[in-house]
Amino acid sequence: MRKTDFTDLDGKVLRVFLTILEESSVSKAADRLGVTQSAISHTLAKLRQVLGDPLFVRSGQGLTPTERALSLKDPAQNVLDAMRALTENRPFDPMLEDMQFQIATNDMPRELIFPELLRATRAEGVRLRLGFIPSGVPDPDLLRSDRCQLMLTPLPPDGPDIFQKRILCSPLMIFYDAERRCPPDSWHAYCATEHVDVRFPDGRSSRAVMRGVDQSQIRPPTVTLPHFNAIPSFVKGSDLISTDTALMKRGPLAALDCAPLPFKCEPVSIYMVWHQRSANDPAHRWVRNRIESTARALQT
Repeated sequence: MRKTDFTDLDGKVLRVFLTILEESSVSKAADRLGVTQSAISHTLAKLRQVLGDPLFVRSGQGLTPTERALSLKDPAQNVLDAMRALTENRPFDPMLEDMQFQIATNDMPRELIFPELLRATRAEGVRLRLGFIPSGVPDPDLLRSDRCQLMLTPLPPDGPDIFQKRILCSPLMIFYDAERRCPPDSWHAYCATEHVDVRFPDGRSSRAVMRGVDQSQIRPPTVTLPHFNAIPSFVKGSDLISTDTALMKRGPLAALDCAPLPFKCEPVSIYMVWHQRSANDPAHRWVRNRIESTARALQT
């Protein structure tokens, strides 16, 4: 039996392994990492030879990890985290680094903050690449598995290894088409009105941000959508309404009219969330500061 030579393993190889484990697919891992499928296959072949195990076997349209692969998940992630920690005190100049971040967020924070942030950093000559995945009601394992490095969400996940900071606060508003209707002017009228709602993949509703309100009295949604960008198409030209943050008027719901809620409801806060492994990384700190300053400018 060939003896395992640990020097054949490096951070890039471990990252490929963890990504295949997360995606259960060579092609999806290649897309996520921005490399070719052949590069992923070559790395997987190298891992199989070094570790003396197939690691993944084909099952239907995807790959199923072996017991050996599953047992290596946490050790591989720990090694990557330790390697990342070695660079925390490195000299950092944003002009000299190629920075890439995967961010979990929904439509509004993505479209409100990041186009402006990217324009500003590119004008400065900073090489910054951003990828986005929908956060829905976010799971802390997205951060723990390094599937993303940041989240922006009104519903931050909990955990002793999860850090968060509030970067935006906005009241909830009624979005509607003024050519078709007036906004409801009382709690009773609001509850009786037909609504458009967003429902995330885990089944939870965007109404989760409506705190201090008895939602059992509100009429069930007439239309349920997978993301906020689709709301204007259904509200425009109809009697339907949508309840979302005032900041949506500067983003996905710019085409709609809006009015205050006719009842008391707590404003919605948007939090920036990250894993403790990234807390002291200078590039990560730099990006967090830029996100925070961009968000702050939106409320001045």
